[in-house]
Amino acid sequence: MRFLVAVALTALIASPSVAADRDAERIVTRQVASIVPPDGAGGVAVALRIEGRSLFFNYGWADRANKRPITTDSLFNLASLRKVFEATLLAQAVRNGDLGLDDPVVKYVVELQQGGDIRQVTLGQLATHTSGLLLPQDHPPWPDWGYTLPEFIHTLNGWKADGAPGQRHLYTHAGFILLQLALERRYAMPIDELIDRRVLQPLGMTSTMLPRGDEGPRGCLTPENRSRAVQGYADDSEPIGQPGEQTSYYHWPGTGQMYSSPRDMMAFLAANLDELPVGQSLRDAMALAHRTVFRISPRNWQALAWEISGKEPSIIEKYGGLNNASAYIGMMPSRKLGIVILGNRGNQYPNEPGRRILVELAAARE
Repeated sequence: MRFLVAVALTALIASPSVAADRDAERIVTRQVASIVPPDGAGGVAVALRIEGRSLFFNYGWADRANKRPITTDSLFNLASLRKVFEATLLAQAVRNGDLGLDDPVVKYVVELQQGGDIRQVTLGQLATHTSGLLLPQDHPPWPDWGYTLPEFIHTLNGWKADGAPGQRHLYTHAGFILLQLALERRYAMPIDELIDRRVLQPLGMTSTMLPRGDEGPRGCLTPENRSRAVQGYADDSEPIGQPGEQTSYYHWPGTGQMYSSPRDMMAFLAANLDELPVGQSLRDAMALAHRTVFRISPRNWQALAWEISGKEPSIIEKYGGLNNASAYIGMMPSRKLGIVILGNRGNQYPNEPGRRILVELAAARE
């Protein structure tokens, strides 16, 4: 099988320079080679934003058994890239005056008002991984059990913090599940509808969806979308699950995975680079979500879901990974560069080649 299955180049704003785009293709192909499995069990889609142009590169198989190649319109599991969409919702709510980052989460999830340490946790701390909240489902070794909503609330009410919230950075998936609940309660609307109405529709992202995981009409991917969804693979090349299925440690609607295509994620990337015409409220929300909040290390900061490398030129980024999916979105705003890498194989760490691609492209243009 050829290493490079397909390449597509699309311009959103300006006509591309053919020579420059070929140079970009060479850089991308060389750097992503480390995460494209040689046995064909999975592949990688890359969406590159460079000086107002959009380039798409696709490598490997969406489904090896059926010899279905990855395309720019294949649907990928976004894993934790979902968090930047919820952070955008939160930032927009703050900009609109609907809630505040310093609001305690119990103001909106009122069942937690009978709890202990959870009453000290704010929405901003949840979005910046500084709440201190950590459950067994947040880190290896991964358990084989999860929570219903009543069980989750009960667990949080009994949670004991190791220190005062806001004092240290501790990555937590549970914190974003709780943030989801707070947003749903504030707006009396399911999270999938909030994301759709406030982010996806304004950006024209018609191939991005968060199935609810229930028995309703929005509960799972449509047959047409399932046919576009990639098969997920473990890092030992074994298939995991069915294309487009929902899995989660949290057993109530809206807590599963988002799906999107490289083409749709390009729109999200371009909007975050302030290169698409979007409404002022959404533009301001994206800018607010990028602002540094908590210092993780001497050169790295946490924003709302996004992480920021302080080394100039700085990179705003988010990594996502599951046992059958790997994803990365990164931006270098000062150089008008951005990248999305979506893969259907677990534990591939596309953040590493993603950063190298951005740095190499930036250096080539100095």
